[in-house]
Amino acid sequence: MAEKAHEMAASTSDVVDVAVKPTAQRSELEIRKSNEAIGLRVVSGRLTLLNRKVFNVLMYHAQRIRKLGQDAPIDTPAAQKYFWVPLSVLARNASYDSRDMQFLREQISEMQDIKLLLETDRQWTSERLIASVTFVNPKGLHSRTGQVWVGFAFPPEVHESVMQPETYTRLSIHYQGLLRSGTALALYELCRRYATNPSKLTSTYPVEHWYGLLTGNPMPEKPEDLPEYKYFKRDVLKNAIAEVNRVTDIEVELIEHKLGRRVQQLQFRVDFKPDTQQESSAPFTIDLTLLEKLMALGMTQQEASNVIGEYADDKIYQALAVVAARIGSANGGPVHSKVAYLRWALKSEAKLPDKKTEPRLKAGSAAEGPTLLERFLSARAKLALDVFKEMDADQRATTYEQFRAQATGKVPALDKVLEKGVTRTALSLWYADALWGEPTVEKLSHFADKNQVLI
Repeated sequence: MAEKAHEMAASTSDVVDVAVKPTAQRSELEIRKSNEAIGLRVVSGRLTLLNRKVFNVLMYHAQRIRKLGQDAPIDTPAAQKYFWVPLSVLARNASYDSRDMQFLREQISEMQDIKLLLETDRQWTSERLIASVTFVNPKGLHSRTGQVWVGFAFPPEVHESVMQPETYTRLSIHYQGLLRSGTALALYELCRRYATNPSKLTSTYPVEHWYGLLTGNPMPEKPEDLPEYKYFKRDVLKNAIAEVNRVTDIEVELIEHKLGRRVQQLQFRVDFKPDTQQESSAPFTIDLTLLEKLMALGMTQQEASNVIGEYADDKIYQALAVVAARIGSANGGPVHSKVAYLRWALKSEAKLPDKKTEPRLKAGSAAEGPTLLERFLSARAKLALDVFKEMDADQRATTYEQFRAQATGKVPALDKVLEKGVTRTALSLWYADALWGEPTVEKLSHFADKNQVLI
């Protein structure tokens, strides 16, 4: 009952949002997004940063136009059943500045594959994000003249939610243009809804529920297929919170609810910033060439766009070069997960090694401490363990089985290996050797220079 009352209070405050926190001084576009449409529960398909932005822009134009068939570029009965907006206008509003309109058309078309679950106190509905979309150029679709128009229609329940929202939150298209990741945009919308609530607190949901809301991914059938909370917090929550706090008009704080030592539920404390008139910033746009390179490694489009949102482009290109150099290296075995290796390269700030002159190595002794080679192997083993941790569950299992096949003696199960010091060390040394091969003079010299080791 308490949570229901909390939800009702949030809904009431959302309706009068504009009165509580006026935004008339800003010139950006604004939508009235129903609370049911905030935090969409995806059943199939995936919500990416770009199609989240596009959906909000389509909502804005539908609310602005109001009438189906308005400004239809062709005179047909079917054209009267669509909302119409020039493709160039839609792209600009969604902060899409690439000339690759084919990619944008594909993204809009794929929104028809996103299946949603809409649920209220009175109704449960399974629905698509967009019912129909069409592209029209009166001069010919392949013509270099004329203007391409987008016609779109929402399914019945979504249409009603867009055009006649009972309770809603006013959201700025300006801020969504500044956000660099789909998870940050989802968090912003969810928390912005509660910014006018007296409690300043969102509802409390299980960790897995927040995972679905923020990532836009369908919930896996098996709970064990969800990422561990510490990785979800590290890779999703912290980055999204930092981004929302950095560029939007609200500040968000994570609240963890534990049962014993295990985090079971989450909620957020949210408030407006003292000064909501943020400095003007250029909208964030995605480098499509970079997006394609990341997807070629095996990332989903959402994963790739989130990486682009989290790291500077030049840092990603540097990490891609590190991955390419490793794949093309004659030393070491195959890279079991290019995606995991890239994530490691990004987080460890790995760089391409410089060509070095041959160092003058000397033998060490127990009194002198570990030799250069011993220090090198130890440091490299720690990095290899980081790469191992970045793998998904299936890749970790496959790699671990390869380790067990060559290990001597009893080896613990995968879920226990990181707790066992001896086995963890053996695994990390083996995987370092599998990744990078035998130490070379150049690598040892680079390590010595970087760590200021006397040799």
